[in-house]
This record gives sequence, C-alpha cells and structure tokens, in this order.
Amino acid sequence: MKKLNQDHSGFTIIEVVLVLAIAGLIFMMVFIALPALQRNQRDIQRKNDVNRALAALQRYQANNKGNLPSGEYWEGFTSTYLRAGGDVFQDPDGSDYGFWRNPDRNDIGFKASYGSYAGRTLISFFVNAGCDGGRIVDSLGNNKVALAVELEGGGIYCANN
Repeated sequence: MKKLNQDHSGFTIIEVVLVLAIAGLIFMMVFIALPALQRNQRDIQRKNDVNRALAALQRYQANNKGNLPSGEYWEGFTSTYLRAGGDVFQDPDGSDYGFWRNPDRNDIGFKASYGSYAGRTLISFFVNAGCDGGRIVDSLGNNKVALAVELEGGGIYCANN
C-alpha cells in the first residue's frame, strides 16, 4: 500500500475566504468614509469662503462710509475685493459664488436655478441681521449684515459683522 504525501504547503480554502472577506470589508469602509470626508472638506472651504467674504465686506464698508454694496455693485465688490490680483473665489465644486439679498431668513438656497445667477452657489446676505448658531436673527445697527451659505452636509453656516 502506498503512503500519501501529507507535506503539501499552502493555504486552505477557509484561510483564503477569510482574507478576501477582510479585504472586502476594508475596501467597503474606505468607499463609505471617503465621500463623507470629501463632503466635510468642501463644507470647511465654504465656511472659510463666507468668512473671507465677510472680511472683504468689512473692508468695503470701511472704504465706503459704512455702506453696503447695492444692486449691480455686488459684482464690482466681488471683482475688487475678492478676486483682486487673480485670486479665485469659487465654490469647492468649481462654480462661481453669487451674492443674493435674501428677504426670507428661513430660505437659504444652495444653487441658483434660474436668472443671471443660474448654476452659482449662493451666499445669502441679510441686512440688519446677525447669527445665532445656525439661525439668522434680527440685529440692531444700520450696517449690520449676516452672510449665510447652505452646507452640503446639512445645515447652514452663518457669519456676521
């Protein structure tokens, strides 16, 4: 009778399946976590852009007797104070920002869908307003302004002077 050789080296099918299952789990976790991380990074950039716009608005007010831009002057404000020297002032998705004087403090839009601002990410501005957490509230003072943008991850970000 012949003796079978039992000295074969290698992996069992259970070991191979276990390694593939673990690799699949890691792969799936990366693809679930990565979009959330990217969304958070875009929202951080939007918050920084609102703060940058507010600082530029305060410079504008200092140069214009405390007045705010009105009507068509917002485009001039953007080109002079936010895009001076070739600076870029765009949403992280690549679309331009548009400033929108918003009469409704509960309606802060993300993208303009019609008109001259179509496709732009809107930064809503509210006159005689301030921020209370993520809400727009009344504020005393003729030249008080609050800027707000809708965040991709939910909620709004508000900054005021």
